[in-house]
Amino acid sequence: MNIATVIVDVPALGTDKEFDYLVPKKWLGVIEPGMRVAVPFGPRTIQGFVTGLKIDSPFSNKLKELKEPLDLTPVLNEELLALGEWLATDTLSFKISCFQAMLPAAMKAKYEKRFRRINMEDNPFLDELFKGQTEISWKTAEEQNILQAIREEITKGNAEVIYDVKSRARKKTVKVYQTIMDNENILALFNSLPSNASNQKKILEYVLKVQSDQYTAKELSETGAPQSSIQGLVKKGVFHEKSEEVYRDPFEHKQFARTSPLPLTIEQNEAITPILSTIESEQYETFLLYGVTGSGKTEIYLQSIQKVLDKGQEAIVLVPEISLTPQMVDRFKSRFGDDVAVLHSGLSIGEKYDEWRKVQRKEAKVVVGARSAVFAPFENLGIIIIDEEHETSYKQEELPRYHARDVAIYRAKHHDCPVILGSATPSLETFARAQKKVYHQLTLSKRMNNRELPYVSIVDMREEMRDGNRSMFSRELHEKLEERLEKKEQTILFLNKRGHSSFMMCRDCGYVMQCPHCDISLTYHQYTNEMKCHYCGYNTLVPDTCPECSSNHIRYFGTGTQKVEEELYKIFPEARVVRMDVDTTGRKGAHEKLLEHFQSGNADILLGTQMIAKGLDFPNITLVGVLSADTMLHLPDFRASEKTFQLLTQVSGRAGRHELKGEVVIQTYTPEHYSVEYSGMQDYNRFYHQEMVMRKVGSYPPFYYLTLITISHEDLMKTVSTTEKITKYVQSRISDEAIILGPVASPIPRINNRYRYQCLIKYKHEPELKPTLQKVLEHYGQQFIKEGLAISIDVNPYMMM
Repeated sequence: MNIATVIVDVPALGTDKEFDYLVPKKWLGVIEPGMRVAVPFGPRTIQGFVTGLKIDSPFSNKLKELKEPLDLTPVLNEELLALGEWLATDTLSFKISCFQAMLPAAMKAKYEKRFRRINMEDNPFLDELFKGQTEISWKTAEEQNILQAIREEITKGNAEVIYDVKSRARKKTVKVYQTIMDNENILALFNSLPSNASNQKKILEYVLKVQSDQYTAKELSETGAPQSSIQGLVKKGVFHEKSEEVYRDPFEHKQFARTSPLPLTIEQNEAITPILSTIESEQYETFLLYGVTGSGKTEIYLQSIQKVLDKGQEAIVLVPEISLTPQMVDRFKSRFGDDVAVLHSGLSIGEKYDEWRKVQRKEAKVVVGARSAVFAPFENLGIIIIDEEHETSYKQEELPRYHARDVAIYRAKHHDCPVILGSATPSLETFARAQKKVYHQLTLSKRMNNRELPYVSIVDMREEMRDGNRSMFSRELHEKLEERLEKKEQTILFLNKRGHSSFMMCRDCGYVMQCPHCDISLTYHQYTNEMKCHYCGYNTLVPDTCPECSSNHIRYFGTGTQKVEEELYKIFPEARVVRMDVDTTGRKGAHEKLLEHFQSGNADILLGTQMIAKGLDFPNITLVGVLSADTMLHLPDFRASEKTFQLLTQVSGRAGRHELKGEVVIQTYTPEHYSVEYSGMQDYNRFYHQEMVMRKVGSYPPFYYLTLITISHEDLMKTVSTTEKITKYVQSRISDEAIILGPVASPIPRINNRYRYQCLIKYKHEPELKPTLQKVLEHYGQQFIKEGLAISIDVNPYMMM
């Protein structure tokens, strides 16, 4: 097996295939599938992934040799390699993009490698090689031609390979001092030291008292002695100084009180029984755990995982977005302690890398994380849980455009284990599959301890306007806020910001300030006093007068969180408000600090956008106010009603989760819309039936699958003609049952000076569609690069814009 097939790190059509490389003699037996290697590609050396080994190649006399391995053990196991192949086909992506998506960002950079000795016991080979040191460079081992021998030592657990990822993630090390002098000699040295060596005496006194094998620099400096005194004792042979690697622990300052499993209700017991039996019999099944907000879904997750861990298997838990992690992590860390690794966007590159390595080294059994945690390198998976499965953040918007649910189901089939999709408001596709018995539905219809769901009141803001109330708070919400402040209870105020940006308009001539590069209005940011484009990043200062008619009657429309906060302080000067939005949570850890501040009762009102709608569980929240329920209803998106219903139901579920009763006030300009009405009743079933009628009439999912093709170019005519050609070609290759809409201009027709046209395909069963789209990519790929055209194909898109 002296030929390796390699996928190289060039995400382009011409290179999206395996290249053959000769394995040099010194690497025979070292190179394995799943390793990253450095290979010559044209004039440069780049990274690649080994996908397989073989004996011969049609190009055997022209093959280049690969330079060197970048890993000594595979970073992608056999299952993940196969998953990458499937993902590339399924999402029409490059294989290299799929492999890169599975690894932490730190592994996509420049590398420096060295070996570290772990076992210090007698070993003539390692003694000779390391010559009393704990580390040697990769280069030294290579020059001495002993990589094969070192590899055997690594397999035995006597040494390990350390990567220094040059540009990004570095290992974190601490200085450690090993005691190499015995107590008698230390005592003799202590007595012989002159009186002015008081600092060294302090250290020796401490060592004689504690009598440990080794000390950290921090421990020794706590004696009050400076670093120079410690170095003096190293020279005198008391200590041997070395560096030791430590994991960056994002939670090192937090104490997690251990919790034990809670007794389950009758409903919870009925729901968990089929899950436990599939874990026991090791068979694949997808469960939809459909439970109202506050019904105790998390406890079912925790007890199912416990069963998996008892069997010696591993678990993946996916949670949406950053907002869920602090509280979710608490729950999992408190139950499973150090067995939990956390992977989410709030960690630094180094922290993510360390958490991923814990999983790879089998030091963690449970991974809790956002979308990409579904690729955790476990080899013995026992369960995959996707909480709040309806969340659109489970779909990745750039290549590879995968949905975490599809990846989870693919992996679960491979490992013969269950998948649990949990939600109070499942996506229509999931609920429809459960109705058809493709998924096994488990229902929790009651809140824990039979607590009531909060009382919901829907306020028609048109009536408020007619009665002369121009404030952003209806009279009912105003009264209830006042009441809560008096009773010292807490309130969540939710501002549905999506699709409702604050724009600038001249009241004399109606001019709205647009982005010069995109067909979209600029958003007003009071915080920095500028107008910004949220698509291409263009920004400019806020004008004092209208650029069109020079009038100074400029108004800002739309409600931002800052504006609401100002208004709150005007009406309730005594209220303590915590605001959570992009501006206040930008810094690392800010999110958690703000939530802790609110939880500890230091604030009365939590004001925020999407990030506060889900997963929060605070006992003292008795009122939830939704300031603008319908801003999402009017977006050009067939899922607008579904997203509105889900969001309103989720945010309502934050109230009255414990002893105190909860109330919800939803302010809207369209109270008659069924998504607003049924979310007020928290009635998912009625919403589902009404929305399914709408979807059937419009031929949308779950009745049809969708694929969206978007073409962009700087020349409008070129964009239109290419989209027409592609649409005709696709139409000729698929059946008449499929519906093709387009070509039409995208909802945002121009971004960053590029015109965008699209075509939407709706279909039920089209085995020829993916091969056809693959051909489109191959045929137009080369031409596109030359002519500056860009094509994007999104299978089952979530962003229709």
